[in-house]
Amino acid sequence: MDSFRISGLAEHDFTPLFALGDDELGARHIERVTAVTSPGYPCRVSLVDAEVGEELLLLPFEHQHAASPYRASGPIFVRRGASLRQLPAGEIPPYVSTRLISLRAYNATHRMIHAEVCEGIAVAQSIARAFANAEIAYLHLHNAKQGCYSCRVDRISL
Repeated sequence: MDSFRISGLAEHDFTPLFALGDDELGARHIERVTAVTSPGYPCRVSLVDAEVGEELLLLPFEHQHAASPYRASGPIFVRRGASLRQLPAGEIPPYVSTRLISLRAYNATHRMIHAEVCEGIAVAQSIARAFANAEIAYLHLHNAKQGCYSCRVDRISL
């Protein structure tokens, strides 16, 4: 039986950035921000929304780095001290299930072959529908309103 797994980004790629000064961050097009609402600042490492008062970095992230016409980057938030979170098979993080989501499906050559927009509460069904197509190798979820990369979804066998 097939299922899926959503994983956060590796924290080691971001942890050293928190030690940089604001000028150094600015030179890299990164902003240090403080969460003023919750939800509103979804961390791509821990897969949770930051709590009010938490420090985050807002930075550009190349989420589709494959040699493909679909190569892309976009803004993401990362919380200070966040640890990589890998969810159990089939679990959707709350920060996804409460937002309007754009699902983008890619084949093994990193070409987008399916896309749809759905309410977050319907993401699991949209993922299952997409993975019913054997050509689809992996998915990217984006926040549909802001267009920000949310997370990657991989097919797994149980």
